[in-house]
Amino acid sequence: MSELISLNVHCPVCGESFMDDTHLVDNCPSILLKLITEKDEGPFRLSSVWNSYNYLSDIEIPKGSIVKMACTHCNSELIGKSRCDNCNAPMIAYDLDLGGRVDICSRVGCKNHFVKLVDFSFALKNLFNESDLYGTPYYERMTLNDHGFEADNEDAEEVEIMKTGSFLHAFCPHCNKTLIKDGTLKFKVDRGEETGFLELSPYLNVFTSRSTLFLKEGESIGNIKCIHCDKSLADKEQKCEECGSDVARVHLSARTKHIDFYICSKKGCRWHGLSKEDLKEIKLEDSLEW
Repeated sequence: MSELISLNVHCPVCGESFMDDTHLVDNCPSILLKLITEKDEGPFRLSSVWNSYNYLSDIEIPKGSIVKMACTHCNSELIGKSRCDNCNAPMIAYDLDLGGRVDICSRVGCKNHFVKLVDFSFALKNLFNESDLYGTPYYERMTLNDHGFEADNEDAEEVEIMKTGSFLHAFCPHCNKTLIKDGTLKFKVDRGEETGFLELSPYLNVFTSRSTLFLKEGESIGNIKCIHCDKSLADKEQKCEECGSDVARVHLSARTKHIDFYICSKKGCRWHGLSKEDLKEIKLEDSLEW
């Protein structure tokens, strides 16, 4: 599964959903569980994006320690039927709404996890039917008046509308190489002593993401770079219009030219936009520019 897929899961004992729409991780509803350590217990919110290891918790968890997790509804401990192939710790298991089970290692820092599907073809069909992204037109031509509303008069300005779900053909503004890799929009992230990779959904207004680094919600991601030439994509002249954070600039292939596309570098912020010059000809559907 190379796409940025968000999984819905529930308790294997009482059947109640674990999904928490009020607290997002990786811009998706989180998986709310009760975390149990030797010294403490409390709410623990995992990312629902497959292959993401981000989480939200106020409990300090030493790396290498083994934890327990339980359902917040029936308080049943989530116990897997096997042990981790990498570190021999017990596995934690919960059920997929699509049919099947997710197993994750209970040792903090171990990234071993796997999915077992009851009916693989049925599950894949439901995944792609729910996303409903494929076949969405990239542009729609409209005429807008000075207030941004659709109009029929001769003085109205003709613009292109980038539809929600449009595939973003993104390129590095320095080396012009594509930033699309394995079905995702991929960047290198430099956080001082830590380096890793950040993957974003390549579809407009679809905000799933994952990273090889732990990225805390509400904090700056760090220096976002091209995966090919290693040059920074930070734009010194532009700031996020929603939260004021630094932004990364990439090029999008639009009609017969490349346009500047800005992405906020703050984890969890959904702002993205175009340059003022490109906004005269192109609008983003459901964006903050409206």
